[in-house]
Amino acid sequence: MLQQIRPAIVMILLFTVLTGLVYPLAMTGVAQILLPRQANGSLIAKDGAVIGSALVGQNFASAKYFHPRPSATSDTDPNDSSKTIDAPYNAANSAGSNLGPTSLKLVDRVKASVADWRKQEGSSLVPADAVTTSASGLDPDVSPANALAQAASVAKARGLDEASVRDLVAGAIEEPALGFIGEPRVNILKLNLALDQLK
Repeated sequence: MLQQIRPAIVMILLFTVLTGLVYPLAMTGVAQILLPRQANGSLIAKDGAVIGSALVGQNFASAKYFHPRPSATSDTDPNDSSKTIDAPYNAANSAGSNLGPTSLKLVDRVKASVADWRKQEGSSLVPADAVTTSASGLDPDVSPANALAQAASVAKARGLDEASVRDLVAGAIEEPALGFIGEPRVNILKLNLALDQLK
């Protein structure tokens, strides 16, 4: 019996070391050499302090900034641990709402978002990603149509020329990877940082 157990224990230990230590350390080393910025979280700094990541959406509530996609993340209700409450842009609990197209809660939320959008932006055209959440709830990007639709209200709130804000958005559009993977997009954190530099 010991002859059968010993090789099994040795294999468990060997593969634990290989897959639990050697492989992760090797991949971390390769990533640090080839893509150090991405391997360290694509962090964005301003005045020497890290203010966010290009990969994680943040909430910008002020009318002076472009707004990201709505977030469906949640957290534990502090009053009842068996329930959850909405906690937008909660990076510790990234997830979609899992509400289906027939969900009354989803329909009501989207209708409210559409009404808010029309009131804030003064436009009857509403980009889909302005009122729907992403699968992670932390999407850092919006469609160019969404960003351009916000340009007028951001320019008005800052007292800037709308054309210069629209030019800023046009310059922030990132094309699909390799020209065909994904969709054109605008990173909201990067756009808002560029907006702060605009005089």
